[in-house]
Amino acid sequence: MKIYNTSKGVLIELEKMFHLINKNWDELINDDNLYNNLKSIVNTSAPIDNHHDLIDNYLKAPLESQEIWASGVTYFNSKMARQEESKDAGGADFYERVYYADRPELFFKATAHRSVPSGGKVTIRKDSTWDVPEPELTLVITSNGKIIGYTIGNDMSSRSIEGENPLYLPQAKTFDACAGVGPCVLVTDKPLPLDTKIHLKVIRNTDVIFDETTSISKMKRNPQELVEYLFRECTFPKGCLLMTGTGIVPTTDFTLKSKDEIQISIDHIGTLINYVR
Repeated sequence: MKIYNTSKGVLIELEKMFHLINKNWDELINDDNLYNNLKSIVNTSAPIDNHHDLIDNYLKAPLESQEIWASGVTYFNSKMARQEESKDAGGADFYERVYYADRPELFFKATAHRSVPSGGKVTIRKDSTWDVPEPELTLVITSNGKIIGYTIGNDMSSRSIEGENPLYLPQAKTFDACAGVGPCVLVTDKPLPLDTKIHLKVIRNTDVIFDETTSISKMKRNPQELVEYLFRECTFPKGCLLMTGTGIVPTTDFTLKSKDEIQISIDHIGTLINYVR
């Protein structure tokens, strides 16, 4: 089933739509038994017909107090691209090492304040010359470290800044409107199938200028491994979101421009759409 965070309450999609007007997102999402509890709620609620208006006009990113963290170099394509972009700065070896290391790369990405929902506008930095979207399967995790669902993440990245020096990663990754997240959370009691596809499409002036697909089977690290490292010395009182890295890396001749439309689709979840400011 899917849940949507709106300014008018929570929507639950299970064959039909159900509207929970007085449900607090933070309390709802931080539930190790969310899947079964949502089914119980649906069984005692009446379906609604006006969900299109709520999704079109009141949709929020699927987080409130939760932080967004991210994983780097979890796909071979990402390792190769990072090595290439940082070779002149002498940082290429870092990405080679982290790809094969036991410890993954994890970094803070954003809060709700710096995130936008599906339909929202993301930012490219004015001091960057090479900017890309990074389509990522995103885990929704409770305060106990349990993965209770999945959403779609757009990890906006300033590759010219990151390539200049790996120590500039926070500036390349974290800024206002740096993360698109949504449109919903797929709540399930089972892991996603390994053949789950991630598809990135970028449209400029009605023309498709980028179109590529990968699958989560190409991810080197499994989601639970990433969660285990993230929770080693961090607590998340209301849970958190964790982007799991990208397997789609546009080449050096591609950079985003204002008004580009970014579409990220992941099987079973849906499509996250963002526009560049």
